[in-house]
Amino acid sequence: MVFELRQATALDLDFARGLTCQNMLRYYIQYDLLWLDEAFDVAWAGRENWLIMKSDVPVGYCSLSRDARALYIRELHVTEAFQRQGAGSWAIDQVLAMARAERRPALRLTVFKNNPAQALYRRMGLEVVGEDECFLRMQRETATPQR
Repeated sequence: MVFELRQATALDLDFARGLTCQNMLRYYIQYDLLWLDEAFDVAWAGRENWLIMKSDVPVGYCSLSRDARALYIRELHVTEAFQRQGAGSWAIDQVLAMARAERRPALRLTVFKNNPAQALYRRMGLEVVGEDECFLRMQRETATPQR
């Protein structure tokens, strides 16, 4: 499948919020965390957001932030119809290329401990570097070749 990234705009906020809530609400409930649309909206406004497109249709998005040490995937979500079809791994490859182009030493993300997406992240070369009650912190050095 051929995907492309498109810079998200304010008009994409409803799509991203709805997709994130749909994909993540079960984890919030399981870990007794409170989902707040307003908190999502504030985070969205402070990040660099990209839609994952397939034939001019949004099939997911990723939300990024950075510091001197890393490029962070803050959110990566794919619609159910396009899960397990390569969109997530393709998006990670694109973000990894961004991190390398920007000479950031690492790509980092956080994932719920029981989220099956961590298998994808491991396949993409990210390793667990820390954890807390709910989350695993994962990282891949940008100089590390694909496995």
